[in-house]
Amino acid sequence: MEFYINEEPGILRRVVTWITDIIVVIAIACFTVYGFGTQIPVSGSSMQPLLNDRDVVLMNRLVYDFSAPERGDIVVFQREDQKLNIKRVIGLPGETVQIRNGQVYIDGEVLPKENSSFVASAGLAENPVLLGEDEYFLLGDNRDSSEDSRFANVGNVKKDQIIGKVWLKIAPLLEIGLIQ
Repeated sequence: MEFYINEEPGILRRVVTWITDIIVVIAIACFTVYGFGTQIPVSGSSMQPLLNDRDVVLMNRLVYDFSAPERGDIVVFQREDQKLNIKRVIGLPGETVQIRNGQVYIDGEVLPKENSSFVASAGLAENPVLLGEDEYFLLGDNRDSSEDSRFANVGNVKKDQIIGKVWLKIAPLLEIGLIQ
């Protein structure tokens, strides 16, 4: 009988320790995801087919404190009218961007296919656009339905307007995954 009495506290202690460990891991995961990230609802169709209207993504707020945005990154930026937008980085500081015959040119070279699709409206980029040392040229993936750097109300986006990098789609639940 003593054998069973001594054994129960050991099992109970292991179960409590196991549950505590699980709670701590979940708490650390939640802190990491939500501490470094912010939920951003997608509004509109400018990033289709990757992101659709009413999708929800997580944005890494800290990544650009330690590095600069790179071509192809999907970023969240705050426009002059305080609205948040999600677009893809196309042009980097110091580069010249131009759109001719539906193609995006960076410093006179055609942008590689993985970062480009046909652009019907060149907008401001019909003529060469020289980016300043802290400016980026952003385009939506759905080029025909995107209000982006081609238009005067957005224009070139300064680094301090870029809030973070989109890295995870969290809604709808069936489409959860990393954004590449």
